Amino acid sequence: MSPRVNTTTVKAYVEAFNRGDFEAIAGLCTEDVEIHGVLGQGGLDVALRIWRELHEAYRPQLEIEDMVGEGSIVAVRFNEQGTFTKAFRGIQPTGKAYSLVAMEWFHLRNGKIAARWGARDSASMMKQLGVA
Repeated sequence: MSPRVNTTTVKAYVEAFNRGDFEAIAGLCTEDVEIHGVLGQGGLDVALRIWRELHEAYRPQLEIEDMVGEGSIVAVRFNEQGTFTKAFRGIQPTGKAYSLVAMEWFHLRNGKIAARWGARDSASMMKQLGVA
C-alpha cells in the first residue's frame, strides 16, 4: 500500500483511540497484529485490555504533532493529555491533568496495522499526577 493509505489508516486509529472505539481499532489491524508498549506487549487482546484500563482511568487524548509515512512504516509524535479520574493498577486517582510526549511506530500490511511500538514519557506523567 502507498504511504498515503498507511497514514490514513494510522489517523483513523488515532481518532478511534480518542473516542475509545476499540472495535474500530480492531478493524484497522491485521488478525496477527503485534502491539508493543510500556505497559505490555502481545496481540490485540492484550492491547485492548490495557487501552480500556487507560481510557477508564485517564481518558487520554492523542494530538498528532508529526507524522511520517514511508513504504510500510508510519511514525508519529503525539501530545497526549488526560486527567486521572479513576484508580489505575492500585494507584488512587488524584483528579490532576497531565500532558506528555508519546511516540508510536507502525508497520502496515495491505493498509492494516500489523505491528505497533509505543513509547511515552510515563515518568513525567506520574510526576504531573502527583503519584511519583
